[in-house]
Amino acid sequence: MNEGELRDQLAVERTHLANERTLLAYIRTALALAACGAALLHFFPVHAALTVVAWTLLVAGGVMLVAGVYRFYVVRGQLNGQ
Repeated sequence: MNEGELRDQLAVERTHLANERTLLAYIRTALALAACGAALLHFFPVHAALTVVAWTLLVAGGVMLVAGVYRFYVVRGQLNGQ
């Protein structure tokens, strides 16, 4: 393997690792949103506006998780040439 091929292969590997890091960031953000929503529901008294905010955070966490997993698989497919 010559120097140019090695450089290209390492660039592809770095891109795969960056894609995995991005997925982990999506998961971390989704968990943070869901945890905030759950904390609002659990620790604060029932109030209509606060309940709406809490459920919005919970749903946003779920949407963020689905979006992150979808993006990961799309980018992985593009990197693998599919």
